[in-house]
Amino acid sequence: MSEKNVSERYKAGMAVRRKVLGDAHVDRASAQMTEFDEDFQTFITEGAWGSVWSRPGFTLRERSIVTIALLAALGQDDEVAMHVRATRNTGATKEDIKEALLHVAVYAGVPAANHAIKIVKKTFAEMEANPEPKK
Repeated sequence: MSEKNVSERYKAGMAVRRKVLGDAHVDRASAQMTEFDEDFQTFITEGAWGSVWSRPGFTLRERSIVTIALLAALGQDDEVAMHVRATRNTGATKEDIKEALLHVAVYAGVPAANHAIKIVKKTFAEMEANPEPKK
């Protein structure tokens, strides 16, 4: 996206996206962007990150918990793992995620929660094996 076409919502979204997912993740996604998915990347940066994640009603921790629960309920494995990794930046704890997945079990089904728990456990193990360097 050229600098002159960048909206304020895009700038706000990109700032939150980087804060939550980290520069390395966003840089990788940006480097992989093509003409085919440029509009989609702009849409999620403005819509998800610039319109929803930027709102003042929830903290980043609370948004992280809700997002993981929703993604788990929908069976979005890669996105669950990505947002679990983002808890390093949002402040959501293992206890927060455990509680969220209990809600998933009740409201979206035990199989969805059980599957998500496997993904979350694997992701936490990977995070513990490869801690991010201190900034």
